[in-house]
Amino acid sequence: MRDEKVRFRGPKSPKIGKTPLHLSKQEQMYRQSNQSEPTPENFELPFSGKLSPDNRWVIMAELIPWSEFEAEYAEKFSEKMGAPAKPFRMALGALIIKEKLGTSDRETLEQIRENPYLQYFIGLSDYSNDSPARSIDDGLF
Repeated sequence: MRDEKVRFRGPKSPKIGKTPLHLSKQEQMYRQSNQSEPTPENFELPFSGKLSPDNRWVIMAELIPWSEFEAEYAEKFSEKMGAPAKPFRMALGALIIKEKLGTSDRETLEQIRENPYLQYFIGLSDYSNDSPARSIDDGLF
């Protein structure tokens, strides 16, 4: 069996920056943007700094009676011995996220760190990219 080279028999590809002879500048498929590359500092959130009440995590958070379970959860722990347990909403919320997304412990923590909706779901009062996972990582999983 001999090796054969496949050759392209169509028109030659234009070099970048050159206009093919059969197309005018106005007919090109791509037009270079004059905008600068986006940076995280200039990236605008689509919800203008507010969480959308239609988001699935917001809806689910409103359906779960967190405070009703909190008292029963608190009874399971000593007030004087051991490391303080995580709040009920944080503990159960993280487990719900993990199961719903089908992720590992580490990936669940990364998802929570990157997503303001998940941070709200576990009971944090505001978004922080400064690794809120640290506050839930210690002994949660």
